[in-house]
Amino acid sequence: MRIIKTTDYENMSRMAANIISAQVILKPDCVLGLATGSTPIGTYEELVRRYDRGDLDFSGVTSINLDEYKGLSPENDQSYRYFMNEHLFSHVNIRPEKTYVPDGLEADGEKACASYNEIIRQSGGIDLQLLGLGHNGHIGFNEPADAFDKETHCVDLTQSTIDANARFFASMDEVPKQAYTMGIGTIMRAGKILVVVSGADKAQIVKDAFFGPVTPQVPASILQFHRDVTLVGDEAALSLIP
Repeated sequence: MRIIKTTDYENMSRMAANIISAQVILKPDCVLGLATGSTPIGTYEELVRRYDRGDLDFSGVTSINLDEYKGLSPENDQSYRYFMNEHLFSHVNIRPEKTYVPDGLEADGEKACASYNEIIRQSGGIDLQLLGLGHNGHIGFNEPADAFDKETHCVDLTQSTIDANARFFASMDEVPKQAYTMGIGTIMRAGKILVVVSGADKAQIVKDAFFGPVTPQVPASILQFHRDVTLVGDEAALSLIP
């Protein structure tokens, strides 16, 4: 594992963008595994700036996102498809038909997951997977569990996640109770993995995930077994590592 400590969130975002940019430049038809959440936003903003300067070309890139809420349409402003359009896809020249997010409107979970697994297979696998890190060690919607899920699956969201998301919706009835997520096995088959972390509130889970025992109770700990992981974090997030 390679660990890169930066001074703050902005520098973390630039360093992460450097790594993704290098992947796109070296392999213009690469497959990028992408993540949502607040942490990658700065990275996406930096990638857009580089595209605007003419430094990056996304026309040959395929993107495959980690997850999506079950029951939300792409037009819903809380869907992850909407998030990606707002922060990256609508601002660069990536081809829309080469941007993949699980189909949140597919009610049949087995069908939705099998279809997404087939998309990943036909794309040739993921060259570089971008990940954030949840406070409990989750990656994607792979929450602490008794075993590592291998491929795309439907997850019942925890009550704490549902409660936390309630502020984004008009009523509790509208809050998604399930999500489709790429599995740990698929993530681990990516050629490279880039993890971005920021803030003192992530310091303990960074220590637990990357310097503690490998256990499905801390899903990100499995990344210790991957051959090519880069962890980019600011000083606060990396303050507890040995």
